[in-house]
Amino acid sequence: MRIALKVAYIGTDYHGFQFQPGIRTVEGELFRVFGDLGLIGDLHKANFMASDRTDMGVHAISQVIAFDTDNPDVIQPMAINGRLPPSIWVWAGACVPPDFDPRRDALNREYKYIMCGKYSISLLRNASKVLKGEHDFSNFATPEKDMTNICKVDRIEMRVEREFTIMDIKADHFPWHMVRKIATAMKMIGHGTREVSWLEQMLKPEEFTEGLEPAPAYGLILKNVEYGNLVWSEDAYTKKIISENLEELFFWHGIMAEMIKELKESMTL
Repeated sequence: MRIALKVAYIGTDYHGFQFQPGIRTVEGELFRVFGDLGLIGDLHKANFMASDRTDMGVHAISQVIAFDTDNPDVIQPMAINGRLPPSIWVWAGACVPPDFDPRRDALNREYKYIMCGKYSISLLRNASKVLKGEHDFSNFATPEKDMTNICKVDRIEMRVEREFTIMDIKADHFPWHMVRKIATAMKMIGHGTREVSWLEQMLKPEEFTEGLEPAPAYGLILKNVEYGNLVWSEDAYTKKIISENLEELFFWHGIMAEMIKELKESMTL
């Protein structure tokens, strides 16, 4: 039987999602637990696949994985999560066709990027209109062999919440580093150091090229991957436990943020 699972994680302590020998990754932790539970023996025979390969430090709400198993009854989110590190959670599942590929079968993906600081929201919203639609995003991508940089952005929204500027972006697919490089471009436009006309130039790589550094990985979240006619079974109890654990983490980091702010202000001349 082929099974798909939704996995959430805080990527801070991992060298990305994809398995790397001798290095701590999210996929490596999943492989370890699935092996211990007898869900997967040989990875090649299990035809294990993932929807995305998030980089070191990137987070996810709905990373989708799929694999073949002879022991589907063992797939219980609480049993799996009890063996995983406290920053990785399995929270939903679905039975899928034998040929299901979570990467190729995805209709679209949605990311969120969180920037610290306030920028000109009017400039950012004007800039976001330029990016919407189908374009060649080569100036916003790190080259990958045999991968196209032409993609269609269905939605991009900018908003301000407290001390943060947030970008939500949805597209049929994302070339490597595209979201983080767009975030860099948005910061430049929001600060007024670049014009919207420059962004229009960046979407014409056959005429104009310029390299951009990706914005920091810690601000990026893989929010959702959408499929057609796929019915997910969410584990309500698991989601409740995850939410409670995250609430404690949220309070801790909130207090730490205020403490660091107090120290910083005390040292400011």
